[in-house]
Amino acid sequence: MWIRIKRLFVIKTRFEACLIIYALAVGAMERGKDYVAQFPGVGGYLLCMACTGAVFMAGAMIFDALAAKRARSAVVAHHP
Repeated sequence: MWIRIKRLFVIKTRFEACLIIYALAVGAMERGKDYVAQFPGVGGYLLCMACTGAVFMAGAMIFDALAAKRARSAVVAHHP
């Protein structure tokens, strides 16, 4: 039973990865909006851009992990 629940939290496809990255981006922009409101001026905008940059880095890591997982499963499938 725990295996079934655990499988819900595993990213298997690029579409699922895109959905997760989209959710991260929406949250980051909400956070960035709050930063701009709390810290008017350059500081708020820099913090907002840092939130956006974190999403780009996380998205790249998710896509790289999916590619590595796909390559690893391909090697295992072709290995006798």
